[in-house]
Amino acid sequence: MKQPAVVFAYHDVGVRGLEVLLAHGVDVRLVITHKDNPQENIWFDSVAELAQRNHIPVIYPEDPNLPEVIDEISRIAPDWLFSFYYRNMLNAELLSIPKKAALNLHGSLLPDYRGRVPINWAVLHGENQCGATLHRMEEKPDAGAIIDQQAVPILPNDTAFQVFQKVVCAAETVLVRTVPQLLRGDWIETPQELEKGRYFGGRKPEDGRVDWSAGAWQIHNLVRAVAPPYPPAFFDVDGHRIHLLGSYYRNEAAIGHKLPRIHWQSNRCYADCIDGKRFQVTSLTIDQQPANEKIFKSTFGDELFLYKLNQPIGMN
Repeated sequence: MKQPAVVFAYHDVGVRGLEVLLAHGVDVRLVITHKDNPQENIWFDSVAELAQRNHIPVIYPEDPNLPEVIDEISRIAPDWLFSFYYRNMLNAELLSIPKKAALNLHGSLLPDYRGRVPINWAVLHGENQCGATLHRMEEKPDAGAIIDQQAVPILPNDTAFQVFQKVVCAAETVLVRTVPQLLRGDWIETPQELEKGRYFGGRKPEDGRVDWSAGAWQIHNLVRAVAPPYPPAFFDVDGHRIHLLGSYYRNEAAIGHKLPRIHWQSNRCYADCIDGKRFQVTSLTIDQQPANEKIFKSTFGDELFLYKLNQPIGMN
């Protein structure tokens, strides 16, 4: 007999997670997801479309903990409740409904990087790996016992988007490996040692502001942590807003004595930083307009000195 489940899901991880459940014969009776925000850059796949394609009812409550939502799920009496990149917290009453377990997929190697946007935080902090973790849900976020996890590498010039793509694959791998165990009832849980990890909050576009008193590696990490499709790194100078959309770091020494600065060399744009290192700026805009060497020099001259700017770096 198929085991009934209710799935809270959104984003690419939600799509792949739902696909794995369906491929393993889980009887998904209801999908709870979010309506797309027209103010947000929707670059990811739709959980709602996948559910509708499979004739699964879909609801979009602003608050999943409303009595009517709880009543609907209680009537289903699911064996399982899954959460795949769903953005809202689920209360204790919801978590108590499934007969077997309420499980969540988180985009980090728990217990580290609990909380919001873990991939962006990991890239910002220069980590060399991230991953996906399937764990039991508790009222405290990302704190329940671990069932399985899969690591992925973060290379020095990976953007958060590139790492996210790896984590989507890791999440699918974890589910493909563990769903058969769950359905057989022979999975193993390992309690988390929360003191060995950290918790982080969400981020806002303003958190992408560059602090030019930081070193080249730190600024490069900020640029790649918030590179498109996320709201990008930026700074303001002489009435202009410059967005740094891409960077490349090779542990090269900066050139010149007045640091930090942005300049062109051999048709490439570089940010020479206060620590004597530099990174290549691979993409930038001035006042939201794409900028090349000619446009940049017509606005600022041969080089833009940034030593007077002292602004807080985001997400630290």
